[in-house]
This record gives sequence, C-alpha cells and structure tokens, in this order.
Amino acid sequence: MSCSLHVAWDDGLTSYNFGPQHPLAPVRVELTMALSREFGLFDRSNVALSAIEPASDDLLATIHRPDYIEAVKKAGVTLEPDDPYCLGTPDNPVFPDMHDASALVAGASVRAASSVWNGESEHAANVAGGLHHAMPGNAWGFCVYNDAALAVSWLLEQGAKRVAYVDVDVHHGDGVQTMFYDDPRVLTISMHESPATLFPGTGRPGEAGGPGAEGYSVNVALPAGTNDSRWLRAFDAVVPPLLREFQPEVLVTQHGADAHALDPLANLMLSIDGQRRIYSELHRLAKETAGGRWVVLGGGGYELVQVVPRAWTHLLAEASGEALDPSLDTPQAWRDLVRERTGEVPPLYMTDGRTVEFTPFESGFDPDDPVDQAIQATRREVFPSHGMDPSL
Repeated sequence: MSCSLHVAWDDGLTSYNFGPQHPLAPVRVELTMALSREFGLFDRSNVALSAIEPASDDLLATIHRPDYIEAVKKAGVTLEPDDPYCLGTPDNPVFPDMHDASALVAGASVRAASSVWNGESEHAANVAGGLHHAMPGNAWGFCVYNDAALAVSWLLEQGAKRVAYVDVDVHHGDGVQTMFYDDPRVLTISMHESPATLFPGTGRPGEAGGPGAEGYSVNVALPAGTNDSRWLRAFDAVVPPLLREFQPEVLVTQHGADAHALDPLANLMLSIDGQRRIYSELHRLAKETAGGRWVVLGGGGYELVQVVPRAWTHLLAEASGEALDPSLDTPQAWRDLVRERTGEVPPLYMTDGRTVEFTPFESGFDPDDPVDQAIQATRREVFPSHGMDPSL
C-alpha cells in the first residue's frame, strides 16, 4: 500500500564531514540519495523532498547545554580541540563550520518529525540523521548534536504523550537513552552488539530506566557473530510486544547499517536482505501501533559503497509503501558515480542473495544459546514493568 513520505533533504547535509580519513564519510549519504534517484523513488507521486532549516540555538538547548552549543560554534571557527566537550578527539575531529553542519542535520530530523506530527505525511525520513551518541554536554561517537533525541523532544513539546524510539544500529543508542532515562513518556529500545565487545560499552539489560520510568529503557545486547535469523528472532521477541503494549503516538526509528557483516567497525553478521526485513517489520509496527506515524532516521554504517547506499535506498522505498525488488541490478549511472566518487567497485545487485527466515522465541527457549540468553535477560528486566510475563 502506498504511503505518503517526506524526505528531509538539503545538499548541505553532506557538509557534516569530519575529514577524509574519518569513517563517517558523507559520500555514503550522497550515494544513497543518488541510488534512490536512479530508481525513481523521488518521482513517486506520494514522495516529496522537504526543505529544511538548521535547528536554532533555542531548539538545540532543549536537549544540549548552552555552554556546549557555544563550544561547538567556537571549535568550528578556531579549529582547536576542546577536551571537556570531547571536541577535537579522533572520534570527533573539529571541522570548519561544525555548528552549522550539525545544526542542519538536527533541523532535518525535527522537520521530519513535524511532517508526521502535523499530518503533512504519514512517514518522514532524514537519512543524514540518527546521530544517537551525542550527550547533553559533549560530542560522542562521531555525533555532535543528537538529532534523534531532538526529534523526540520536539514531539513531546508539541504535546505527544507517548513516543517510542527503536534503534537498530549495531552500537547502543546511549545518548538517546541518557536524555530520556527518567521519562516514562518515551520508550527507548536499542538492539545492538554486546557492550563487552563494542563501543560505547553500555546498553546492558539492567539499564532499564530511572525512578518512575522503570522498564522504559530497553536494551537487547547481542553477541558478536549474530546473523540475520538470530537477530530477527531477538527483535521479534522484544520489540513488537513492547510496542503493542506502549501504543506510541509516533514511532521514531534509527537505522544504522553497521550491523551488516561487511561493516569494518563491528561484529554482527546481517545481510542487506536481513536489513530489508527489519525495515518491513518496523513499517508494519508503525501502522499497527502508532497509527502509521513513522519518523525514519539514518545512523551508523561504515561500508560506504557496498552496504549503506543499498540498505537506505531499500529503507526509503519501504517507507514509501512500495519496496524495491531485491533482484534488481544497480543502475549503470550509479555504478559510474561510485567509481568516480570513490574509485571502488560498486555492487551489481540490490540483494546479498539471502533468504531470511527465523524461528520465533515462543517456539522454545534454548538456555545454552547466547542469543536466547540475551533475549531472556531483556525480557526478565523490562516486561514485568509493563505488566507482561517474560516467559510467554
């Protein structure tokens, strides 16, 4: 079924650029938009590109400390490190006009949220967003301003009483969790690689929410090596039942593509086909539990050619209501652009050739299986807070 989709976009979003040696290269966003254009996604009658404006200082200050905002502005002029704010570290190098570029990303995510909240579109996307690590008073994990948290905060300011945030990036969504840890209006669910083996070292099941919000911070910490079927088993065991119980007014999702097997910074083993299945499941849950109001954000992803553009093009197609056939060839014009911009050999198809199925957790718990152990740890920690039996 066709769905109205607003894609928040401005070419300036590619100016969020930590430099040529940094893994978060903006070419991944450029190639995503180019691939989506080649497939005609933005020519669909139900899809529109939405103009955006940078987030104002006042808007940013709803989640970030004013002194930090001023430090970001200063660093973008002086290009000098500022250690207390984690600016100028290897993860977060300073770059010219850092504030302007970061505020534009944040503004795009708020624009996406406003499109959905104000009824302009059923779904909205900012593939340049999803910078989920940034903290109230410092940069963290390639993230300067936390656009995901800002979009959620904006929705609450508009009067939303229940917002669900589901994060499928391979890294824990620690910044978003931090900002809403004590707020039962926000259900945060993060599916990520175990903190025992991956940055940022947080996201254990016991991080389940502060006083008055117990059970509203949900963490599924998956062992290194988890593949499509095991990842989807964990997702199915935790995310749908919680969303059905919570009944959010808006579903905000972060779609880091770095859980893919080819990603150089992490250790999960998903495929493009597994990621496509995730997008389909979240789309279905947005319709079932949130009245179709779905805000879609990008996130991590450091295999810049083979993974991110294909994954996020599938994501945008899914959000438009008409998924792309995975057997399609990648367009020749896009392959030429890949070679021109990166010098790499482009992928030939929109699939990794995987057939993705999973066995539901309810079919039986294997106490010796590390994924089942992770599922059960999360369910035992948070399900009772929602009046749910973790053993069912």
